[in-house]
Amino acid sequence: METLRDILDAAARGVFPPDDGGTTVVPQADARDAGVLSFTAHSVVFTDEDPRWVREVLRGVEGDPLAATMSPRFLAAFMDRTGRLCETIDTLLVGAPLPGPPTVGLVEVDDPEHPRVRSARGRRDGVRVWAAEGGVVTLGRGVGGRLECSVEVEAGVRRRGIGRALVGAARHLAAGEAVWAQVSPGNARSMRAFLAAGYVVVGAEALLGKR
Repeated sequence: METLRDILDAAARGVFPPDDGGTTVVPQADARDAGVLSFTAHSVVFTDEDPRWVREVLRGVEGDPLAATMSPRFLAAFMDRTGRLCETIDTLLVGAPLPGPPTVGLVEVDDPEHPRVRSARGRRDGVRVWAAEGGVVTLGRGVGGRLECSVEVEAGVRRRGIGRALVGAARHLAAGEAVWAQVSPGNARSMRAFLAAGYVVVGAEALLGKR
């Protein structure tokens, strides 16, 4: 049986589910994360709920069937069913690993009080943090065990390319593994940084976390 990690690993290689308008339902990889991945004309719902319930709710969603899994009606039903919270629908990006050391000077730190670090540790396992002048970058295990990065740039040094340098550095720190990122579509500054650093958009994600 195909797992969530199988689907993610394939997507990182540019191999996606068939664009057949269908929905694949797979078990959660862990108790923390449930949700929806939306690729081109195919969705993946990862949940420990009965797949028959998922398909029954989707049949009752009006409008474009290709968008049903990301519709407010389905996501609201999903949250009610599971008692979980979905904060936003993110754009999902992935960057291939890069050889050699980062091109920006980094120092690994342990700063549990930094807001970005607290956020990362609430969503990921094994979080590591590196600091550069003007910002920090984190790497940790998120959805399906994939390696996820996040960055924070200090307000006074924004628009100087630091964010782009930090997300690019994550690809060097990944030890040969693809690096994933979830970016809110409205966060244009962050989106530009990831795209400029060579990350590519693979789809969208609605992540349902525990309240």
